[in-house]
Amino acid sequence: MERLGHDIARLYERAIVDTGKEPEFFILIAFLVTFIIVRVITHAIHDDKGRLRNITVGSLHIHHLVWGILLLLITGYLALAFDAPQWRTTLSVLFGVGAALTLDEFALWLHLQDVYWAKEGRSSVDAVVITATILAIFLLGQDFWIGTGRLIGRFFGQL
Repeated sequence: MERLGHDIARLYERAIVDTGKEPEFFILIAFLVTFIIVRVITHAIHDDKGRLRNITVGSLHIHHLVWGILLLLITGYLALAFDAPQWRTTLSVLFGVGAALTLDEFALWLHLQDVYWAKEGRSSVDAVVITATILAIFLLGQDFWIGTGRLIGRFFGQL
C-alpha cells in the first residue's frame, strides 16, 4: 500500500506538476467536489432535512448559479488582470467551484425556468458529466490516464 501511495505521488508529479497542469487539476477536483456537495445540499433542502434552506430575498429565490456566475466573473478577471502565480491554485479552486455552481443549474438557463426537480433538470447533470469528462480527458492528458491505468492494474495484480 505504501508503494501505491509513492507511485501515485510520482504520477502526479510527472503528469500534472511537471507539465504545468496543476491549475486544470485543481479546477477539476474543485468542480467535482462542489457538484457532489451541492447535490447533497439541494436534496437535503428539497426533502426539508437539516438546517439549510433556500436563499431568498423577499419572495425571490436566489439560485446557486448566481453565486457561480459571480465566482466565475471574479476569478476570471483576477486571473487575467494580475500575473500572480501565488494565487493560481486559489483562483483555480474558486473557478472550479463557480463552474460547478453554474453548471449544476444548466437546465435553468436552457429552459429559462426552474426545472431542477423536473425531468428536464437532468440536462444539468448531463452538462456536468460532459464538462468533467472533457476536463479529465483533454486537460489532464494521455500520460496521466495511462499512468493511472497502470497503477490500478498493478494494485489489483498485487491483491
